[in-house]
Amino acid sequence: MCKKKQTKKLFGLASFFFGLLLVSFSVQAQQVYRFDLKEDIGPNAWRTVKNAFAQAEQAKVDLVLIEMNTFGGMVNFADSIRVRILDSSVKTVVFINHNAASAGALIALATDRIYMSKGSSIGAASVVDQSGQVLPEKHQSYMRGLMRATAEAKGRDPKIAEAFVDPDVDLPHIKPAGKVLTLTSSEAVDVRLAEAEVASADAVLAAEGIRDPQITVHRITAIDRIIAFLINPAVSGILMLLIIGGIYFELQTPGIGFALVVAIIAAVLFFAPLYLQGLADNWEIALFIAGLVLILLELFVIPGFGVAGILGIICLVCGLAFSMVVNDYFDFSIGEPGMLFNSFLLVIASMVVATIVMVIFGKNLLRSRAFQRLVLQDEQRSQEGYTSSQKNSALVDKEGKAKTVLRPSGKVEIEGKWYDAVALDGFIDIGEDIYVEKHENYNLFVRKKRTP
Repeated sequence: MCKKKQTKKLFGLASFFFGLLLVSFSVQAQQVYRFDLKEDIGPNAWRTVKNAFAQAEQAKVDLVLIEMNTFGGMVNFADSIRVRILDSSVKTVVFINHNAASAGALIALATDRIYMSKGSSIGAASVVDQSGQVLPEKHQSYMRGLMRATAEAKGRDPKIAEAFVDPDVDLPHIKPAGKVLTLTSSEAVDVRLAEAEVASADAVLAAEGIRDPQITVHRITAIDRIIAFLINPAVSGILMLLIIGGIYFELQTPGIGFALVVAIIAAVLFFAPLYLQGLADNWEIALFIAGLVLILLELFVIPGFGVAGILGIICLVCGLAFSMVVNDYFDFSIGEPGMLFNSFLLVIASMVVATIVMVIFGKNLLRSRAFQRLVLQDEQRSQEGYTSSQKNSALVDKEGKAKTVLRPSGKVEIEGKWYDAVALDGFIDIGEDIYVEKHENYNLFVRKKRTP
């Protein structure tokens, strides 16, 4: 009997210590991936969420903790974030530290559990334009549907979620009639939308029963910061100035090379981050390239009315504008209201400013020593029919033919030799008779020969 009792005691002690070991191991094994969402909901926020969840799932963490403080943003990116959270197999908890308005409320509803700091609020999710005006019913209906579906997916009251958007939803004792719902932290807890009021993110983990978490904090990489910088509208405007200015210089002084290189680099810096962020698509980049090709064809190959040039300008403008707006080909309703108009406004303003700057400063820039050090000079050999026009006043009043289209610069042939020339008439078609009116700065200035 004594041996049996000792065996039972030893077995009990072993089980007890084994249980403690298991509990200790389970607590230590709980891994948490944490990141912040404290900016307007847009392409940068979407990139942060996408990368954070990819790393969290790869690390096989037990919980993703989002600390949120946002006034909302673009609905299409909020929907992408919502779907990413709903599709994740990892438990997701959000800590609303002050604000979860509009698109932020939609994202918060997609998480498994919501905690809020005292004084925080959630709601006010009506769809508005950039001036704050409430948009038509079509947009509100779409947002109501997203709110309801998200709340239902997480077992929350869909009527409360819908009331964040629709002032006509009747919720006695919660909100006045005719008002869009916004809940304080205590009100959200009372209606069981939030779990509890907590003081910090650490308190959220304690409330979830995680005592000794292994926390991995998401870090914004240098590439993320560069992309965020490049897609800033002000930077996009500057890049468009460089694109248009480079093309302008290259057309005015064909063959200098440097201007074209600047335009290409600016185009890469403009399109690459937008493509990585999911804004620019292949067809929009192709549209931009098609515009450039049509403009070059109009300048150097196709003489005449200028249909190719006009189409080229349209394609170029549309390629730049469409790439900054979320769309499904030509369906722009999925994007932020008013963004398409603003995008076109930015492109056209950049073109106007670039043209003005080039007209005012272009000649001085081309003649500057700094620019001359950078340009690539083509070697024009005499055996190929080229000759220098410097100090050759004997060419004044000479007649010849346009060997390329002059718009206004190009090539002319006089007495069997080719010269750089500028058309004082603005345009001279290939093959037309010309005469030299004056000679300045290595160029001949020519006009069409008038028929008697």
